[in-house]
Amino acid sequence: MNESIYRLAGVTKVYDKHQVLALGDLDVHRGEVLAIVGPSGAGKSTLLRLLNFVEPPTAGTITFDGHTFGPEDTVPLAIRRRVTTVFQRPLLLKQSVQANVGFGLKLRGIRQVREEVFAALDRVRLRDLARQKATTLSGGEAQRVALARAMALRTDVLLLDEPTANLDPYNVGAIEAIVEEVNADLGTTVILVTHNVFQARRLAHRVGLLLDGELIEVSPVGEFFDSPVDPRTAAFARGEMIY
Repeated sequence: MNESIYRLAGVTKVYDKHQVLALGDLDVHRGEVLAIVGPSGAGKSTLLRLLNFVEPPTAGTITFDGHTFGPEDTVPLAIRRRVTTVFQRPLLLKQSVQANVGFGLKLRGIRQVREEVFAALDRVRLRDLARQKATTLSGGEAQRVALARAMALRTDVLLLDEPTANLDPYNVGAIEAIVEEVNADLGTTVILVTHNVFQARRLAHRVGLLLDGELIEVSPVGEFFDSPVDPRTAAFARGEMIY
């Protein structure tokens, strides 16, 4: 039986009387790569905000590693620091690559960051650019710096919001290799939001389809693509318009 690092029970999210998520229940297994696929506007980024404790659910509970939080609960800083997010368009400081990667560590009061920073840069193959200004980087390099910054924190969970959108094939491959490595070598739980079903098939252990704020199906990657239960899952996996 797989141990869960997240357990969502009866979770919904409402903005201005408009329900954007009605997830019901969802378990995320410790150490897995879970891909959440679905069209734009399905609620994928909203789900990541809940998992990163940026916002509370409107109803239901989110249990993280045995700690349960509902709509009115304040999530302790120590819990929130165990999760980090890399966005589609990373926001980097107008400083060096090295300074960007060490920024989160310094925010946490860690003074001696050089070793962690260069270990993270080695993982993303950017040590040679450590002193380069982040403003001079290509899109793919900037995304890899954002991944290095996240990895330097050594969090339990890495949330990825469309991390390779609009990147060239070389950088897509490089970033996917980094994601596989951080999951396999560090045991980091990865939750990947993507509209790219091919990427989900390459990276994930399990895949979930989010459609109109509802989780249609969550299953192991082989079952999701080869023998889905719901016809909407089968249609999405075939690339058909189902929305």
